[in-house]
Amino acid sequence: MRKPGLLYSIRRRWQLLVLLFPGVVYYAIFRYWPIYGLSIAFKDYMPLQGILHSPWVGLKYFEKLFTSYDFTRVLANTIIISAYKLVFYFPVPILLALMLNETRHLGVKKVAQTLFYMPHFVSWVIMAGIVSAILSTDGIINTIIKYFGGTPRVFLSEEKSFRSILVLSSIWKEAGWNTVIYLAAITSVNPELYESAAIDGAGIIGRMVHVTLPCIRNTIIITFILRLGSILDVGFEQVLLLYNVSVYSTGDIIDTYVYRMGLTKGQFSLSTAAGLFKSVVGFILVVSSNWFIKRLGEEGLW
Repeated sequence: MRKPGLLYSIRRRWQLLVLLFPGVVYYAIFRYWPIYGLSIAFKDYMPLQGILHSPWVGLKYFEKLFTSYDFTRVLANTIIISAYKLVFYFPVPILLALMLNETRHLGVKKVAQTLFYMPHFVSWVIMAGIVSAILSTDGIINTIIKYFGGTPRVFLSEEKSFRSILVLSSIWKEAGWNTVIYLAAITSVNPELYESAAIDGAGIIGRMVHVTLPCIRNTIIITFILRLGSILDVGFEQVLLLYNVSVYSTGDIIDTYVYRMGLTKGQFSLSTAAGLFKSVVGFILVVSSNWFIKRLGEEGLW
Protein backbone atom coordinates (compact mmCIF):
# COMPACT_ATOMS: atom_id res chain seq x y z
CA MET A 1 0.00 0.00 0.00
CA ARG A 2 1.36 3.41 -0.95
CA LYS A 3 2.24 5.65 2.00
CA PRO A 4 0.54 9.10 2.08
CA GLY A 5 2.76 11.92 0.83
CA LEU A 6 3.89 15.08 2.59
CA LEU A 7 1.20 17.29 1.03
CA TYR A 8 -1.52 14.87 2.17
CA SER A 9 -0.15 14.96 5.73
CA ILE A 10 -0.04 18.78 5.67
CA ARG A 11 -3.64 19.05 4.46
CA ARG A 12 -4.78 16.53 7.06
CA ARG A 13 -3.03 18.25 9.99
CA TRP A 14 -2.99 21.89 8.93
CA GLN A 15 -4.62 23.04 12.18
CA LEU A 16 -1.66 21.69 14.19
CA LEU A 17 0.79 23.39 11.81
CA VAL A 18 -1.02 26.71 12.27
CA LEU A 19 -0.65 26.33 16.04
CA LEU A 20 3.03 25.49 15.60
CA PHE A 21 3.75 28.41 13.30
CA PRO A 22 4.06 31.23 15.93
CA GLY A 23 6.57 29.17 17.90
CA VAL A 24 8.63 28.44 14.80
CA VAL A 25 8.65 32.14 13.88
CA TYR A 26 9.71 33.11 17.41
CA TYR A 27 12.65 30.72 17.47
CA ALA A 28 13.66 31.63 13.93
CA ILE A 29 13.77 35.37 14.69
CA PHE A 30 15.00 35.45 18.28
CA ARG A 31 17.06 32.25 18.55
CA TYR A 32 18.47 31.30 15.16
CA TRP A 33 18.79 34.59 13.28
CA PRO A 34 21.04 36.14 16.02
CA ILE A 35 23.52 33.29 15.44
CA TYR A 36 24.57 35.20 12.33
CA GLY A 37 25.84 37.95 14.62
CA LEU A 38 28.40 35.59 16.14
CA SER A 39 30.55 36.25 13.07
CA ILE A 40 31.41 39.57 14.74
CA ALA A 41 33.79 37.61 16.98
CA PHE A 42 35.90 36.81 13.90
CA LYS A 43 35.78 40.30 12.40
CA ASP A 44 37.11 43.74 13.23
CA TYR A 45 33.56 44.97 13.55
CA MET A 46 32.84 48.56 12.57
CA PRO A 47 29.21 49.64 13.24
CA LEU A 48 29.21 52.03 10.27
CA GLN A 49 30.41 49.28 7.92
CA GLY A 50 28.04 46.64 9.25
CA ILE A 51 28.70 42.95 9.76
CA LEU A 52 29.04 42.08 6.07
CA HIS A 53 31.65 44.71 5.20
CA SER A 54 33.73 44.54 8.38
CA PRO A 55 37.13 42.89 7.70
CA TRP A 56 37.83 39.31 8.82
CA VAL A 57 40.55 38.97 11.46
CA GLY A 58 40.26 35.27 12.30
CA LEU A 59 41.01 34.40 15.95
CA LYS A 60 42.54 37.77 16.81
CA TYR A 61 39.97 38.65 19.45
CA PHE A 62 39.99 35.17 20.98
CA GLU A 63 43.75 35.45 21.41
CA LYS A 64 43.30 38.89 22.95
CA LEU A 65 40.56 37.50 25.21
CA PHE A 66 42.51 34.52 26.53
CA THR A 67 45.66 36.56 27.15
CA SER A 68 43.77 39.30 29.00
CA TYR A 69 44.18 39.40 32.78
CA ASP A 70 40.68 40.84 33.15
CA PHE A 71 39.09 37.88 31.35
CA THR A 72 41.09 35.38 33.41
CA ARG A 73 39.77 37.09 36.54
CA VAL A 74 36.13 37.19 35.40
CA LEU A 75 36.28 33.55 34.26
CA ALA A 76 37.61 32.48 37.67
CA ASN A 77 34.93 34.56 39.43
CA THR A 78 32.19 33.06 37.27
CA ILE A 79 33.30 29.48 37.96
CA ILE A 80 33.70 30.07 41.71
CA ILE A 81 30.30 31.76 42.11
CA SER A 82 28.65 29.05 40.01
CA ALA A 83 30.33 26.35 42.11
CA TYR A 84 29.01 28.03 45.27
CA LYS A 85 25.50 28.03 43.82
CA LEU A 86 25.83 24.41 42.71
CA VAL A 87 26.88 23.29 46.20
CA PHE A 88 24.65 25.48 48.37
CA TYR A 89 21.72 26.42 46.11
CA PHE A 90 21.04 23.24 44.12
CA PRO A 91 20.02 21.03 47.10
CA VAL A 92 17.68 23.63 48.65
CA PRO A 93 14.70 23.17 46.26
CA ILE A 94 14.97 19.41 46.72
CA LEU A 95 14.90 19.74 50.51
CA LEU A 96 11.96 22.17 50.35
CA ALA A 97 10.03 19.81 48.09
CA LEU A 98 10.67 16.89 50.47
CA MET A 99 9.47 18.91 53.46
CA LEU A 100 6.38 20.20 51.66
CA ASN A 101 5.54 16.66 50.56
CA GLU A 102 5.63 15.48 54.18
CA THR A 103 3.44 18.35 55.42
CA ARG A 104 0.06 16.81 56.09
CA HIS A 105 -1.88 19.96 57.13
CA LEU A 106 -3.23 21.31 53.84
CA GLY A 107 -3.58 24.91 55.07
CA VAL A 108 -0.01 25.06 56.37
CA LYS A 109 1.24 23.52 53.13
CA LYS A 110 -0.53 26.10 50.94
CA VAL A 111 0.70 29.03 53.06
CA ALA A 112 4.28 27.68 52.98
CA GLN A 113 4.16 27.18 49.22
CA THR A 114 2.88 30.73 48.69
CA LEU A 115 5.64 32.18 50.87
CA PHE A 116 8.30 30.13 49.08
CA TYR A 117 7.02 30.96 45.58
CA MET A 118 6.36 34.68 46.09
CA PRO A 119 9.96 36.03 45.74
CA HIS A 120 10.21 34.48 42.27
CA PHE A 121 7.64 36.98 40.97
CA VAL A 122 9.62 39.94 42.27
CA SER A 123 12.04 41.37 39.70
CA TRP A 124 15.75 41.52 40.44
CA VAL A 125 15.51 45.33 40.36
CA ILE A 126 13.20 45.29 43.37
CA MET A 127 14.99 42.38 45.00
CA ALA A 128 18.35 44.15 44.69
CA GLY A 129 16.81 47.21 46.35
CA ILE A 130 15.52 45.06 49.23
CA VAL A 131 18.90 43.33 49.66
CA SER A 132 20.69 46.70 49.58
CA ALA A 133 18.31 48.11 52.19
CA ILE A 134 18.76 45.09 54.48
CA LEU A 135 22.56 45.21 54.21
CA SER A 136 22.99 48.99 54.34
CA THR A 137 24.69 50.65 57.30
CA ASP A 138 21.23 51.49 58.68
CA GLY A 139 19.69 48.17 57.67
CA ILE A 140 18.39 45.42 59.92
CA ILE A 141 21.62 43.39 59.86
CA ASN A 142 23.83 46.30 60.95
CA THR A 143 21.18 47.38 63.47
CA ILE A 144 21.50 43.98 65.13
CA ILE A 145 25.30 44.19 64.97
CA LYS A 146 25.28 47.62 66.63
CA TYR A 147 22.82 46.42 69.28
CA PHE A 148 25.33 43.81 70.41
CA GLY A 149 28.18 46.33 70.40
CA GLY A 150 29.67 45.49 67.01
CA THR A 151 30.90 47.77 64.25
CA PRO A 152 28.61 48.27 61.21
CA ARG A 153 29.88 46.78 57.97
CA VAL A 154 29.35 47.77 54.34
CA PHE A 155 28.59 44.23 53.16
CA LEU A 156 28.07 45.01 49.48
CA SER A 157 31.49 46.64 49.29
CA GLU A 158 33.35 43.77 50.96
CA GLU A 159 35.06 41.37 48.59
CA LYS A 160 34.87 38.47 51.04
CA SER A 161 31.10 38.87 51.54
CA PHE A 162 29.87 39.57 48.03
CA ARG A 163 29.80 35.99 46.71
CA SER A 164 27.91 34.79 49.80
CA ILE A 165 25.36 37.58 49.28
CA LEU A 166 24.83 36.46 45.67
CA VAL A 167 24.23 32.84 46.70
CA LEU A 168 21.92 33.67 49.62
CA SER A 169 19.85 36.16 47.60
CA SER A 170 19.52 33.58 44.78
CA ILE A 171 18.26 30.99 47.26
CA TRP A 172 15.79 33.49 48.71
CA LYS A 173 14.41 34.47 45.32
CA GLU A 174 14.37 31.26 43.25
CA ALA A 175 14.68 28.18 45.47
CA GLY A 176 10.99 28.10 46.35
CA TRP A 177 9.87 28.34 42.73
CA ASN A 178 12.21 25.54 41.65
CA THR A 179 10.52 23.18 44.11
CA VAL A 180 7.65 23.01 41.57
CA ILE A 181 9.73 20.66 39.40
CA TYR A 182 10.41 18.26 42.23
CA LEU A 183 6.90 18.42 43.68
CA ALA A 184 5.55 17.50 40.24
CA ALA A 185 7.93 14.52 40.15
CA ILE A 186 6.90 13.47 43.67
CA THR A 187 3.22 13.34 42.66
CA SER A 188 4.05 10.41 40.37
CA VAL A 189 5.39 8.31 43.26
CA ASN A 190 3.17 5.32 44.01
CA PRO A 191 1.46 5.89 47.43
CA GLU A 192 1.72 2.17 48.11
CA LEU A 193 5.47 2.60 48.46
CA TYR A 194 4.93 5.00 51.36
CA GLU A 195 2.46 2.59 52.95
CA SER A 196 4.93 -0.27 52.67
CA ALA A 197 7.69 1.88 54.15
CA ALA A 198 5.43 2.89 57.06
CA ILE A 199 4.58 -0.77 57.73
CA ASP A 200 8.30 -1.53 57.82
CA GLY A 201 8.72 1.15 60.48
CA ALA A 202 10.14 3.96 58.36
CA GLY A 203 9.62 7.44 59.74
CA ILE A 204 9.54 10.75 57.89
CA ILE A 205 13.28 10.74 57.23
CA GLY A 206 13.19 7.09 56.21
CA ARG A 207 10.42 7.71 53.67
CA MET A 208 12.36 10.65 52.23
CA VAL A 209 15.61 8.72 51.90
CA HIS A 210 14.33 5.30 50.83
CA VAL A 211 11.19 6.17 48.84
CA THR A 212 10.96 9.78 47.65
CA LEU A 213 14.58 10.47 46.67
CA PRO A 214 15.06 7.23 44.67
CA CYS A 215 11.78 7.86 42.82
CA ILE A 216 12.72 11.41 41.76
CA ARG A 217 16.36 10.57 41.05
CA ASN A 218 15.99 10.97 37.28
CA THR A 219 14.49 14.45 37.70
CA ILE A 220 17.37 15.46 39.97
CA ILE A 221 19.91 14.14 37.45
CA ILE A 222 18.32 16.02 34.53
CA THR A 223 18.21 19.31 36.44
CA PHE A 224 21.81 18.75 37.52
CA ILE A 225 22.90 18.27 33.89
CA LEU A 226 21.09 21.46 32.88
CA ARG A 227 22.72 23.32 35.77
CA LEU A 228 26.15 22.12 34.67
CA GLY A 229 25.40 23.36 31.16
CA SER A 230 24.78 26.85 32.53
CA ILE A 231 27.76 26.85 34.89
CA LEU A 232 29.04 30.05 33.26
CA ASP A 233 25.63 31.70 33.65
CA VAL A 234 25.42 32.94 37.23
CA GLY A 235 22.79 35.67 36.88
CA PHE A 236 23.60 38.81 34.91
CA GLU A 237 20.84 41.01 36.33
CA GLN A 238 21.56 40.00 39.91
CA VAL A 239 25.29 40.75 39.71
CA LEU A 240 24.87 43.92 37.65
CA LEU A 241 22.42 45.40 40.17
CA LEU A 242 24.35 44.41 43.31
CA TYR A 243 28.01 44.79 42.45
CA ASN A 244 30.21 47.89 42.36
CA VAL A 245 33.81 48.80 41.55
CA SER A 246 35.06 47.79 45.01
CA VAL A 247 34.03 44.14 44.48
CA TYR A 248 35.15 43.72 40.85
CA SER A 249 37.96 41.41 41.91
CA THR A 250 35.50 38.81 43.29
CA GLY A 251 32.14 39.76 41.73
CA ASP A 252 32.85 40.62 38.10
CA ILE A 253 31.60 37.78 35.85
CA ILE A 254 31.61 37.00 32.12
CA ASP A 255 28.16 38.53 31.51
CA THR A 256 29.04 41.84 33.17
CA TYR A 257 32.39 41.81 31.37
CA VAL A 258 30.61 41.36 28.02
CA TYR A 259 28.17 44.16 28.92
CA ARG A 260 30.98 46.50 29.95
CA MET A 261 33.23 45.75 26.97
CA GLY A 262 30.42 45.88 24.41
CA LEU A 263 28.03 48.62 25.45
CA THR A 264 30.22 50.94 27.50
CA LYS A 265 33.58 50.58 25.72
CA GLY A 266 32.42 49.72 22.20
CA GLN A 267 34.61 46.60 21.87
CA PHE A 268 31.90 44.59 20.15
CA SER A 269 34.16 41.93 18.64
CA LEU A 270 35.84 41.20 21.97
CA SER A 271 32.56 40.99 23.86
CA THR A 272 31.06 38.71 21.18
CA ALA A 273 34.09 36.43 21.42
CA ALA A 274 33.58 36.21 25.19
CA GLY A 275 29.89 35.40 24.76
CA LEU A 276 30.63 32.75 22.13
CA PHE A 277 33.23 31.15 24.40
CA LYS A 278 30.63 30.97 27.18
CA SER A 279 28.05 29.31 24.90
CA VAL A 280 30.53 26.73 23.55
CA VAL A 281 31.63 25.77 27.07
CA GLY A 282 28.00 25.35 28.13
CA PHE A 283 27.25 23.14 25.13
CA ILE A 284 30.31 20.95 25.80
CA LEU A 285 29.38 20.57 29.48
CA VAL A 286 25.79 19.53 28.69
CA VAL A 287 26.89 16.92 26.13
CA SER A 288 29.73 15.52 28.24
CA SER A 289 27.73 15.38 31.49
CA ASN A 290 24.83 13.69 29.70
CA TRP A 291 27.25 11.11 28.22
CA PHE A 292 28.82 10.49 31.64
CA ILE A 293 25.45 10.06 33.37
CA LYS A 294 24.33 7.54 30.73
CA ARG A 295 27.60 5.65 31.19
CA LEU A 296 26.63 5.26 34.83
CA GLY A 297 23.38 3.59 33.75
CA GLU A 298 21.07 6.54 34.44
CA GLU A 299 18.63 8.27 32.09
CA GLY A 300 19.99 11.43 30.49
CA LEU A 301 18.45 14.24 28.49
CA TRP A 302 18.58 12.16 25.30
